[in-house]
Amino acid sequence: MRPLAFGLLAASYALSQGAVAVAQEETGDGAPPVVADMPKTAEPGEYAQTAAEMKAYTEEIGGTDLTFKMVPIPGGEFTIGSPEDEEGRGEGEGPQRRVSVSPFWMADKEVTWDEYEVFLLKRDEQRRKLAGIKPSQYDLKADAVTRPTKAYTDMTFDMGHDGFPAICMTHLSAKMYCKWLSEKTGHFYRLPTEAEWEFAARAGSQTAYHFGDDAEKLDEYAWSDDNAEWTYHPVGMKKPNAFGLYDMHGNVNEWTLDQYDPNFYATFPADKVTKDPYNIPKTIYPRTVRGGSWDQYPEELRSAARMPSTNDWKSDDPQIPQSIWWMTNSTHVGFRVMRPLHEPTEEEKLAQQLIPRPEDVPEWGLREGFIDD
Repeated sequence: MRPLAFGLLAASYALSQGAVAVAQEETGDGAPPVVADMPKTAEPGEYAQTAAEMKAYTEEIGGTDLTFKMVPIPGGEFTIGSPEDEEGRGEGEGPQRRVSVSPFWMADKEVTWDEYEVFLLKRDEQRRKLAGIKPSQYDLKADAVTRPTKAYTDMTFDMGHDGFPAICMTHLSAKMYCKWLSEKTGHFYRLPTEAEWEFAARAGSQTAYHFGDDAEKLDEYAWSDDNAEWTYHPVGMKKPNAFGLYDMHGNVNEWTLDQYDPNFYATFPADKVTKDPYNIPKTIYPRTVRGGSWDQYPEELRSAARMPSTNDWKSDDPQIPQSIWWMTNSTHVGFRVMRPLHEPTEEEKLAQQLIPRPEDVPEWGLREGFIDD
């Protein structure tokens, strides 16, 4: 749960990278103050128990001035995959099947470098140290989450930083960010499953794109090979879909939780609705990304399009051993977070690999090293 008001005395600290608002509890006995995050008033629907109660809310990343918006996705039935006659149809998009997904919230935009580097570079910890602020209970839990090793180079590749989508992280890195964010905020965040992602992307449509079948209109909604000029772009610059989600088509591909299997849909019964399908990973490759990106053709940005990851996405990584945290060649891959209405138990999270498992982070994966030539 998020920290609530404890009769705290607010104090603000202006630092070189922005103002950090904190609150100090009045002890009255000369003891050091107990410091907590500035309490955030819960927004209507943020702690909903039913789909009907869910509303959009703004999440804060404690110790920073960063926020992001979560949009309610009501859940329901839809047809996953594409029809055989859909232009540009690729491998693994069939057979079409009826599936249902449970209600959840989804971030309206992709995770940006601004947000990701708080986790990556421990910027919240740095701010606390500079201001002499004690960590809250949420900070302490977040501080204990494993962080990626340093990248060997600037992973933006000079394509942009502030407001631009974070890229080049591995599937594990994206999941670890979600774990850190969950500890930081008190809400359980994770990557979406493929089914959840496609339901959110379609926003009630059954056409190739959430706005229809005419790829000529894609320029209004997406960055693709046709208009991106060989670079990604700040998140949220194009029109959103009917759920209020931006960049579900294009800009960067987005990690999902699933192992990629081109025959996965064929395992669903044709005469029944499959509830919350999810292909739990068994191997590191391939995992699935969705949505297409700035360096892909419009047909690869369709709602049903699927892309498997490969180890070629880190072929130029010079670190020894090749990093478990970075995919140097995947400048087209980022992610966004979701939050299920009903949080699973810790045992379920581990069993279903909704969060990283201890064995996902081998000891050698925490070493930093470079080729000595």
